[in-house]
Amino acid sequence: MVYDRYIAICKPLHYRTIMASRTCVNMAAAAWSSGFVNALLHTSNTFSLPFCKGNALDQFFCEIPQILKLSCSDAYLREVGLLVISACLASGCFVFLVLSYVQIFRAVLRIPSMQGRHKAFSTCLPHLAVASLFISTGTFAYLKPPSMSSSSLNLLLAVLYSVVRPTLNPLIYSVRNKQLKNSVWKMMIGCFSEAIKCLSFV
Repeated sequence: MVYDRYIAICKPLHYRTIMASRTCVNMAAAAWSSGFVNALLHTSNTFSLPFCKGNALDQFFCEIPQILKLSCSDAYLREVGLLVISACLASGCFVFLVLSYVQIFRAVLRIPSMQGRHKAFSTCLPHLAVASLFISTGTFAYLKPPSMSSSSLNLLLAVLYSVVRPTLNPLIYSVRNKQLKNSVWKMMIGCFSEAIKCLSFV
């Protein structure tokens, strides 16, 4: 997403050439395959660990740090190593995101018209907000000190980065679509009028 924004704002005349369908397919394939390989490594390593501390997790899904608490062998160091590798990959993506947005904001601030700047910022800020929520909550969940670890805090953080962010993603990107806004508005008016009809019968 950030690369798409970068090309659209910093190199608008070359957008169709750079962001051809083949480029999009390659980027999507790279993201999906790296995510699949990462998940496969974690899953296979987790299933190879012996567990002897019960089977109850203080979580609503099988999150790796919570699963490692149930392990009773030193093999969990392999999983910690995999988590470090994942953190390095994630930090590389974070650096790429920050550098891209620095370039984007520099280009936007050079736009002479206020309306053009506003339009450019409105395309970037939703993605930046969602990415910031995911990165901040995920980083805090995995890197917070053990003294701050409580089941309610772990659950809240997990809900924020695994449920709230994916829910907000389509909502934030769809808010800019006028047809969708009109459809949602009509649906809300229809529901409201139906509720009034039901109340009038009562």
